[in-house]
Amino acid sequence: MMCALQAGRRGRRVLLLDHAERVGKKILISGGGRCNFTNIHCRPENFLSDNPHFAKSALARFTPSDFTAMVEKHSIRYHEKTLGQLFCDRSAQDIVTMLERECAEAKVTIAVGTQILSVMKDGCFLIQTSDTLFQANALVVATGGLSIPKMGATGLGYSLAEQFGIRSVECRPGLVPFVFSAEERERWCDLAGISAEVVTAAGSRMKRGSFREKMLVTHRGLSGPAILQASSYWQPGESVVIDLAPDAQVFTSLLARNVRRDPAAAVAVLRTVFPVRMAERWNAFHAPPDWTNASIAAMEQQLHAWHVIPAGTEGYAKAEVTVGGIDTAELDAKTMQSRKVPGLYFIGEVVDVTGWLGGYNFQWAWASGSAAGLAV
Repeated sequence: MMCALQAGRRGRRVLLLDHAERVGKKILISGGGRCNFTNIHCRPENFLSDNPHFAKSALARFTPSDFTAMVEKHSIRYHEKTLGQLFCDRSAQDIVTMLERECAEAKVTIAVGTQILSVMKDGCFLIQTSDTLFQANALVVATGGLSIPKMGATGLGYSLAEQFGIRSVECRPGLVPFVFSAEERERWCDLAGISAEVVTAAGSRMKRGSFREKMLVTHRGLSGPAILQASSYWQPGESVVIDLAPDAQVFTSLLARNVRRDPAAAVAVLRTVFPVRMAERWNAFHAPPDWTNASIAAMEQQLHAWHVIPAGTEGYAKAEVTVGGIDTAELDAKTMQSRKVPGLYFIGEVVDVTGWLGGYNFQWAWASGSAAGLAV
């Protein structure tokens, strides 16, 4: 929609095809129904890509301020939550309505419930749908990733890229909960619902994410913002390192003279950072056989570096984004046009640019869409 309205404003004849029965379905479910539509701190460093520099051009030319200006133009009330996240006060429907109105003003035609059967190029692009053959000089692929298939996600964008000889980076679920092994589930998952503020780190040295937010124990593993963030950097078989007590030296008091050193004393100090059940469970698995200074120091270290090796993730069904996608080396960073196929553009989540949790992926959608809309 962002691409369509920008192109329409320039006098282009624009047809937007959507296989869903309505446009903006993913917008409507985002942010708990209130749409975390951007993040005021958005920078290229907040995105994963095989080419970390690719997103710089589009993000610089359409900023969070540009999108909030459109929101304010339509008198949509919004508020800032933690870490620069902007949400609608009322409903995500306000954002969809805004984009529909902007498209209408730009004379964009929107066709929903349209199944695309094939795409060919014979001078111009030929798009065969279930009931019509369309012709166009330019084709913009904004099909999203594989995440949340129940909302209609498909691999159409990747298939089209392959058809035209355009490479893709291998895809995987991102911003997704971790699943424990059976043994780890037995240890922790009866604590489902317990949360704590933590710092997570995952990924190789060249692509490592470290995040301080909430962690949530679930009936299958771990979730919460800190875990979702780390998941985008995680590869199967790797460990996730979790600092369960950031900025705290929990066991320091046990090192003083004439202080009781035993499991009950350890649980008491752990309760300053954990709910009681988590404190008891952690101590049950990490209490030392003796209570020497060295053993207590080792307990402290374990608390700040809990190494978890997930059995896997909840997959695309629960993933908020798809990591990977159309190789950015195949695209012009300023226009999002294919370097091999003139007139063919790829924007949004289908491209190998993946944002952090907190409005960054929407900002990439607006920015990349605007870049293509100003170029077609």
